[in-house]
Amino acid sequence: MRIAIVGGGPGGLYFAALAKQLDPSHRIDVWERNAPDDTFGFGVVFSDETLGSIEGADAVVHTEMERRFARWTDIDVEIDGRSYTVGGQGFAAMSRKELLAILQQRVAELGIEVQYRTEAPDTDVLRASYDLVIACDGLNSAVRTRYADAFRPTLDRRDNKYIWFGTDKVFEAFQFLVRHTEFGTMQIHGYPYSDQGSTFIVEMHEDVWRRAGLDATEDQHLPPGVSDTYAAERIREIFADDLGGHEILTNNSKWLSFQTVRNERWFDDNVVLLGDAAHTAHFSIGSGTKLAMEDALALAACVHEHSDIADALAAYQVERKPVVESTQRAAQASLEWFENIGLYADQEDTQFVFNLLTRSRRITFENLGERDEEFAALVQQRFADTVAGEKVVESAPAMFQPARIGELDLVNRIMLSPMDMYSAVDGLPGEFHLVHLGSKALGGAGLLMTEMTCVSEEARITLGCPGLWTDEQRDAWARVTAFVHGNSAAKIGVQLGHSGRKGSTKLMWDGIDEPLDSGNWEPVGPSPLPYGEGCHVPREATREDMDVVVADFVAAAQRAVDAGFDLIEVHAAHGYLLSSFLSPVANVRTDSYGGSLENRLRFPLEVFDAVRRAVPSSFPVSVRISATDWAPDGNTVDDAVEIVRAFVEHGAAAIDVSSGQVTKDEKPAFGRSYQTPFADRIRHEVAAAAGVAVIAVGAISSYDDVNSILLAGRADICALGRPHLYDPQWTLHAAAEQEYRGPGAQWPVQWHAGRRRPPTSRTDKVPPRLSLLRDGSDHAAHVRWRPRSTVPA
Repeated sequence: MRIAIVGGGPGGLYFAALAKQLDPSHRIDVWERNAPDDTFGFGVVFSDETLGSIEGADAVVHTEMERRFARWTDIDVEIDGRSYTVGGQGFAAMSRKELLAILQQRVAELGIEVQYRTEAPDTDVLRASYDLVIACDGLNSAVRTRYADAFRPTLDRRDNKYIWFGTDKVFEAFQFLVRHTEFGTMQIHGYPYSDQGSTFIVEMHEDVWRRAGLDATEDQHLPPGVSDTYAAERIREIFADDLGGHEILTNNSKWLSFQTVRNERWFDDNVVLLGDAAHTAHFSIGSGTKLAMEDALALAACVHEHSDIADALAAYQVERKPVVESTQRAAQASLEWFENIGLYADQEDTQFVFNLLTRSRRITFENLGERDEEFAALVQQRFADTVAGEKVVESAPAMFQPARIGELDLVNRIMLSPMDMYSAVDGLPGEFHLVHLGSKALGGAGLLMTEMTCVSEEARITLGCPGLWTDEQRDAWARVTAFVHGNSAAKIGVQLGHSGRKGSTKLMWDGIDEPLDSGNWEPVGPSPLPYGEGCHVPREATREDMDVVVADFVAAAQRAVDAGFDLIEVHAAHGYLLSSFLSPVANVRTDSYGGSLENRLRFPLEVFDAVRRAVPSSFPVSVRISATDWAPDGNTVDDAVEIVRAFVEHGAAAIDVSSGQVTKDEKPAFGRSYQTPFADRIRHEVAAAAGVAVIAVGAISSYDDVNSILLAGRADICALGRPHLYDPQWTLHAAAEQEYRGPGAQWPVQWHAGRRRPPTSRTDKVPPRLSLLRDGSDHAAHVRWRPRSTVPA
């Protein structure tokens, strides 16, 4: 096979070495525009998993890398001079220049010629002359740009500024240095890569960068290889205490804004992307070099295993793209956390460190406990101390610490999320609702929320939706609340809502969002715009319509109090009536209820104020919002912060942070706990200072994720929906799994015999206890990088 490689970086060279070993008859040509000793950056970090793959694929390369590794397990976090150490992580790093030299030597040994200081021939010529063309030409890939119609790239440029330095100070572990300066928060990402030096990356928000005067060279053109010496000098001044007299080292060091590269397709005919040309992931979560070498491993294997190039490249994309996308999701979460690091300036140090460690959601509380049990215990205890105030609260799992919404006390921080059941008849909740909600109460959730309960007959989504527009419905709900209060420690709230333009539709299982075939009614909305193709076109609400809606909410709220509910949630999310007033996607009115965010808020606030006035002052009223519409020209999290600010000022006791479902054209970024960052920002920017509880919801499914969210301060309460459908006793089972017994998980007396976790299958395996004595093998140990040359004799 004739293979052309555009770019002689680690990814391209490693592929060349592997492919040549798999089939020596391959002719492989590599073009690299830089000189062989040109390399930008300082250190490269690898995971144990990647190193295991490298060892299996090419022992020669692995052995040479192994000889040069700096290894350690600790992460040091220093906040304005206050230091904390967390162990058990496991890192290996080396000089990028040495890695490149190893790979260059390896391809030379295998007879592969690399044409340095040479631009590759025209790609059309290459793809006609070679069986396979591999584009490893980096972040600004000319090949990707040329065939953009085929690869369909998206480039996401971020707000933070960063600059890549080195230092001759040899760190002993991974360093996160956080400084709250007069200009704003700045951070250092540092790690050792040899016995001679460390990587020293400086990062901050662009606003901080400008306030610090670091934009002084912004208009200067610095050619490749030339560093920003002014920036080096200023950083040396700002971080003088951290450097301790050591030098800042430059190597093509200049201010950058991180750009996330994604491609819908990774190959076109016989041209394939590899490394940064195909994808990037923020440096705070991993190394681009590491990802490129993993790409090379996968691509070499796929080319070897498939006789047809098209099949090989398709297999490569199928294998690598999901893995990279998972990494990119974690990197995106980490990137956004550092963009918003200033939000956490007031967090207690231990919580801040835990928040930092779990920012990407790849490390969780349980995982941290396996790595460093002592620090995990400290995090849990500090959270308990925070909750307790002057009271004494045991160091229980965070989810089983008590919580408050307004004046309502909850025994734990688990909420049954509102979920439409579509099982009412004429708006009446029946036996199903008693069993559905009663089972979750018996199952241990601290707060139960009904599905959206409609304030009028015309406010229903479907004919199966329950309501509170009649006294008969009030009395039916009273039966449910009486059961919950009489048989559990749970509290129960009702979510009041109006379907708006999403009303008069079929039951979910008959055709979600599809108009009724018969018995339908005319939906109302802020504007005559349908939810999506094939949906109702609503009537534009008049002032008279709005007055009726306000009166319906008030009457329903009063009935809710009489029915024995403990809380009311006003539903202003998911594209229903109040939500559609808030969203510019659904609201294009030209009167005082449309246009600006202030105008779009006017009617939802009228409804909220009316509900707030209709119930006792001690009765909590919360709001559910969609934090983003996931659609162009729709609301964003920036808008959500202002929406929440308004509701808090009007007396909201809690904010339930969901997202989307405002338009069928939405493109949500689904993933584990994917809506929690919205709750996190709202809590720190608005709610916490006002004493308003924030509820996180959205693909939260494990007790470990719940504890991690709470301990990091991202939310006060976690709402779970589908996990409670899968397991009505989810909360009690979580207590059993964590071996917790206490007031936060109250088993019905009839179920006491089941409090202990059932035994699993027996095993006679004897654990190899002596293996714990091997130096550095125990991940909970604190292993520091102390090169022999730096240790006194």
